[in-house]
Amino acid sequence: MGRYLLRRVLVSLFLVWVVLTATFVVLHAAPGDPTERFADPRVPRAQLAELRALYGLDRPLPVQYVAWLAATVRFDWGLSFQHQRPVRTVVAERLPATLLLGAAAFSVQLVVGLALGIFAARRPNSLGDHATRVVSLALYSLPGFWLAVMLSLLLTGILPVFPSGGMTSTFARDWSILHRLLDLLAHLALPALALGLPLAAPVARLLRTGLIEELSKDYILAARARGLSERAVFLRALRGAAAPLVQVAGLTLPALLGGSVVIEHVFSWPGLGATAYDGILARDYPLVLAATAFTAGLVVAGNLVADVVLAALDPRVIERA
Repeated sequence: MGRYLLRRVLVSLFLVWVVLTATFVVLHAAPGDPTERFADPRVPRAQLAELRALYGLDRPLPVQYVAWLAATVRFDWGLSFQHQRPVRTVVAERLPATLLLGAAAFSVQLVVGLALGIFAARRPNSLGDHATRVVSLALYSLPGFWLAVMLSLLLTGILPVFPSGGMTSTFARDWSILHRLLDLLAHLALPALALGLPLAAPVARLLRTGLIEELSKDYILAARARGLSERAVFLRALRGAAAPLVQVAGLTLPALLGGSVVIEHVFSWPGLGATAYDGILARDYPLVLAATAFTAGLVVAGNLVADVVLAALDPRVIERA
């Protein structure tokens, strides 16, 4: 287990380095640079040259890369061109909102996916099973942006059940702790649903298939023959079908964090995804690279945890690695 974990950690670090290097190259290879924000005839060229020198953009690209990599190793992300503040401070302010949204969407994904999958598996080939498969396929096919807009239109416009956007109400600071918590949950509901519902579909379909397969195996038949209750038998089958779900949960992390960029914009959620999007438009290299590093790190860490949990559930994974 120790050697397996060490290999996975080394591979994870290598993947993060590859992602960051590719992002660095793509950002700097694109035409223009951050000083184009000051593309005004009234700004002297000498002043623009000073800005480029201040940001280190006048140096050759390999020199910039080495300097950036050395600073990254020290966890020094530099100064945000757009916000004129340390990137570390900007990320620290926005990351909690993205993590909260991701955790809520992940909960929606698991709860809805498990409920649909179990419901379909208990009644295979029934009308409910067919309806569940159609619903899960429809959810998986819906573009996240369209679903977010439709949810916002339906539940904030036609039926004003939830707030239209933001993370808190205007005067929430003056409210009690319980009232503020309820307000936060109300603002969180629609973004979490828009992000988590499409990702619940693969969980439901995979769980349905796994449960039906497990329920037909010999050890389940033997358990029933020994007189175990149907609930106990089903729980055993659920444990056997859980291993693939761990992998699916790890693989959906990129979709959760990547989809949050669009969802945060639609619902004005003040997270890291929306900040990174604005940073891309402003060519804010340090901010975009830091946001990419944190996102890639979270994705790789999530997949690493999924691999470890899967190895604990099925030791044969270590032997095959």
